[in-house]
Amino acid sequence: MFFCHSLKSLLFNANKTVNIFQYFTLICLFIIIGARMSSSKKYPDTLEGFGYGFNDEGKLRKIDEKTKKVGNEPFQFQISSKHAENQEHYEAIGEVITEEVYKLLEAKGLYRLYVPDDIPKEEASFVFSTKEKLDNPKKLMVLIHGSGVVRAGQWARSLIINDCLNAGTQLPYIERAVKENYEVLIMNTNLNSVMKDGKRKDIKGSETPTKHADTVWKKFVIDSNPESVAIVAHSYGGVVTVDLANRYPTFFKEKVFAVGFTDSVHYHNVPQYLQEISRNWVTSSEPLDTPMKTRTNDVPCFSAGHNKHEYTSWSCIQALFKFFATQYEKHTDLENPSKKVKTDL
Repeated sequence: MFFCHSLKSLLFNANKTVNIFQYFTLICLFIIIGARMSSSKKYPDTLEGFGYGFNDEGKLRKIDEKTKKVGNEPFQFQISSKHAENQEHYEAIGEVITEEVYKLLEAKGLYRLYVPDDIPKEEASFVFSTKEKLDNPKKLMVLIHGSGVVRAGQWARSLIINDCLNAGTQLPYIERAVKENYEVLIMNTNLNSVMKDGKRKDIKGSETPTKHADTVWKKFVIDSNPESVAIVAHSYGGVVTVDLANRYPTFFKEKVFAVGFTDSVHYHNVPQYLQEISRNWVTSSEPLDTPMKTRTNDVPCFSAGHNKHEYTSWSCIQALFKFFATQYEKHTDLENPSKKVKTDL
């Protein structure tokens, strides 16, 4: 009622010289605003509330109404004849997926560490770590996701919903890293603001992905004094990583022994020392780890063994960890030249 009255009033009082195009634009604007105002549907805040759950294979499936157990029917995007409603429902379930992944990380024994830690938790950003306090780790692996809606623990939300947890989350990386004696730190570069008093407020030190990474790098990486560091960075996470390397070149040269980019979108002109310790597994129909064409002054490119961007982290995991093992051996040889001398005798 208020919407209709406002539209009539505005049109009535508009200058009579306004042309028909301006009237049309004005009407369209009100239609959009009205649609947004009317789209106030309350969605569930749990996966079960949406009628879904993960089965033993980590696949999202509908909960059977009779048995109340996770069944065999996959996620259904189309629940309405209106695309906007379908998309809104998809995004709402995506928000719940984020919380589910956080729970899975904590169930694996990871700690949620807040940053900054001197303000109320609900106003802060946070990361996850295998240790409550990282202290001189022998090997530290840092995971950095891409841009958009993904949060800590995720590579691709669409894969979590439409494929499985292994394909879309960072859980396989965490499990493999722990088996290979890494401590793990998971960044949350897209958590840049929170709602406070009905308004969106930037989080101090995490206003942008690069600022978040810088804050986390100083507080949890540099301050923990690690012996060696490896980084896995997907998509825009590559931009974040190159930014860190440019900010902390000495630390990178001394401590970072390997960087695994997965279809990174970083700019070329990567520092030489970073090129030498990095690989970028890119989309390709070629077999996994096939050398690919690389731009000048860029990270060497290899096939991720998959032609879809969102799958690259999952599809290249074997090659990436093999590369890290080789790089770590080189790194320790440089730190302990006596090892090489003994073998040469």
